[in-house]
Amino acid sequence: MMKENEKEVMTLISSAGDSRSKAFEALKAVRSHDYDKARKLIDESEKADVEAHNMQTKMITEAIRGEDNNEVSLLMVHAQDHYMCAELVRDVVQELIEIFNERDNN
Repeated sequence: MMKENEKEVMTLISSAGDSRSKAFEALKAVRSHDYDKARKLIDESEKADVEAHNMQTKMITEAIRGEDNNEVSLLMVHAQDHYMCAELVRDVVQELIEIFNERDNN
């Protein structure tokens, strides 16, 4: 049976994965010059990122309060890495949307 902490870690991984996937979908929309679709997808990516961020904040708060007695696991390290990469991808794609949109519409 999965512990509560493991469920939280899996939620973090899942939300970060959704964010990353939406960001890459947005980048594909940029390739076809569909900037409205790209912005819609990057907004969806950001919503998933907020879910991941909220879970991360909850877990950090629990650790600070001493409510989390679990040791750092490989799964937790993976979740943090996954989340960080998803944030970076979203930020870069968001900037690329604007760069290519400006180029194509000037």
